[in-house]
Amino acid sequence: MDEKLVVVWSSGDREVALKMVFMYTRNARKRGWFDDVTFVIWGPSAQLLAADAEIQAGVAEMKNEGVRLEACRACADGYGVSADLESLGVDVRYMGEPLTGYLKEGRRVLTF
Repeated sequence: MDEKLVVVWSSGDREVALKMVFMYTRNARKRGWFDDVTFVIWGPSAQLLAADAEIQAGVAEMKNEGVRLEACRACADGYGVSADLESLGVDVRYMGEPLTGYLKEGRRVLTF
């Protein structure tokens, strides 16, 4: 069975992103701890990602390691950053149903 992880990043705290969330998510894929890693940008994290070059570089590193990037469209639209996130290679879509599907199929889900 494939080991699948979903990391839901909702915090607007820059230090939490750089010093914990990004390191774990990137390494979960890079080191093979999980076969499939999805990173969901939700809430204030969308605004932080759109505005901060270092945060953008961290997300790009995750993408380069094979982490799937997704963001909540309702949140991104609310912050006015949907186009910014899409330009970073993030799949911006309404996330309620996809997250529910991830949970129902038994993926491990971490929230930060």
